[in-house]
Amino acid sequence: MDEKIHEVEIIKTDVSHLYLRVDGQLFRIAWLDCSAKLKAARQTEKEFMEVSPSGYGLHWPLIDEDLAITPLLKKAEALETEAAE
Repeated sequence: MDEKIHEVEIIKTDVSHLYLRVDGQLFRIAWLDCSAKLKAARQTEKEFMEVSPSGYGLHWPLIDEDLAITPLLKKAEALETEAAE
């Protein structure tokens, strides 16, 4: 069972949002919609993240935070390609 749940690419972060490409679609997610830990984290802590090999979630090792992709997308805004890159 090597099938990925999602194909996830981290595009960028800024002070207020996380930008991801998930299954070919670009999304912007406000940090305050992610978690209290991420909202309170320093920018350098937010920038250091990993995508799980299965595509299930994201991990921020500096603050020990894990979030699943599917619930994040429910709070995300879909973007046009040029808007995030």
